[in-house]
Amino acid sequence: MVQQRFIEDSIRYDGSQLSSLWAYRSYGIQGDSIVSFCGPCQVSFDKMVDLEDVIQGETIYSQGMLHFIIEHFELDLEKTVLRQRLFMTIIKEEIESKGQYRLQRKGDDLYWIDNEQQKRQKLSVSIATLSPVSTMIHTGLNLQTEGTPVPTVALAQIGVKDPEEFARRIMEKYSAEMKDIYAARCKVRGVE
Repeated sequence: MVQQRFIEDSIRYDGSQLSSLWAYRSYGIQGDSIVSFCGPCQVSFDKMVDLEDVIQGETIYSQGMLHFIIEHFELDLEKTVLRQRLFMTIIKEEIESKGQYRLQRKGDDLYWIDNEQQKRQKLSVSIATLSPVSTMIHTGLNLQTEGTPVPTVALAQIGVKDPEEFARRIMEKYSAEMKDIYAARCKVRGVE
């Protein structure tokens, strides 16, 4: 079972939160978890996990984001990358379920195509990584777009007016999906 919690305090995401047992050390949440909070985002190069971004000199910055930190206590990074992409699909489907906005998922990134200006605006940042005892995912969704290093779109611009309520729905759907996947593993017999 994946435990869920929305943290009401504003937290500045700087990359240090992407460390093993962060939810347990910070909030007493032990075991597989998904934690969400709002706050600014600025990750220095020494805290960046995505070395492609470091090599290309791409910065990660937003005055405000809705953040998710996911931790699973197993050491399969490929499975975690697949979970990350599933998580991004859950977010995409939830936004599109309102019927007003369409998003494009490219790998672990979500984009909104502004048809009027004919440009692609980035909604998310996301990374999956391995710790000594677990695998972790960070996903940030823009709440503000001023000063971002690339063209971005904010959740409010695409119909998400209440980030906390949205986060709670996304966490519930992710937890339910993980529970359902586990149940699917436990209901089939092996074949010869």
